Amino acid sequence: MSAQSEAVPAGLDGSVIGIVGGTGPQGRGLAKRFAESGLEVVIGSRSADRAVAVAAELGAGVRGADNAECVRTSDVVVVSVPWEGHRELVESLAKDLAGKVVVDCVNPLGFDERGSHALPVEEGSAAQQAQSLLPDATVVAAFHHLSAVTLLDDDVASVGADVLVLGDDRTATDLVQELAARIAGCRGIYAGRLRNAHQVEAFTANLIAINRRYKAHAAVKITDV
Repeated sequence: MSAQSEAVPAGLDGSVIGIVGGTGPQGRGLAKRFAESGLEVVIGSRSADRAVAVAAELGAGVRGADNAECVRTSDVVVVSVPWEGHRELVESLAKDLAGKVVVDCVNPLGFDERGSHALPVEEGSAAQQAQSLLPDATVVAAFHHLSAVTLLDDDVASVGADVLVLGDDRTATDLVQELAARIAGCRGIYAGRLRNAHQVEAFTANLIAINRRYKAHAAVKITDV
């Protein structure tokens, strides 16, 4: 067992899930589904008032706070912010994220007249950037390909998607696979080490192109597993 594993919860029972950037569509969607599964969720925002208002809209099991308070009161923290604010946010919360499992679902994408495209990241990927900024946390990459529209749709009882989970700590990736499975109709599938997160993040640009062409909310399903 690695030194990091010793600090990772063995399971989700009794854990609080924090979502920084939780007032955006993806954060709200994940918060909604986690809370529906019975988990306690804290959504964070730069504005505590904004977070509290959004939490009230989401209902039971979700509360709001500013990003720092969200991180301090959570056991597992999901980073769900626009790429352009990723580094600044992670750096600002580094002290409070020490010792925690950090789930990075940020996709470094650019948009122009031809659509979405993957952006180069000096560290290799958003998840690797987060790990480089958080040496005392355990970063796992996951939840890149779930449609916020689907997650927020009350008429969708089962999401029907697989969540690719990448990381360097087996206990942490097992935990995040368990978290993914808390979303009705989802499975968490281990997809490699953190160094492989780039192509997973970049594939979101392909999904956006699929969704635009076919007017869909496509997701990923892995066969024969």
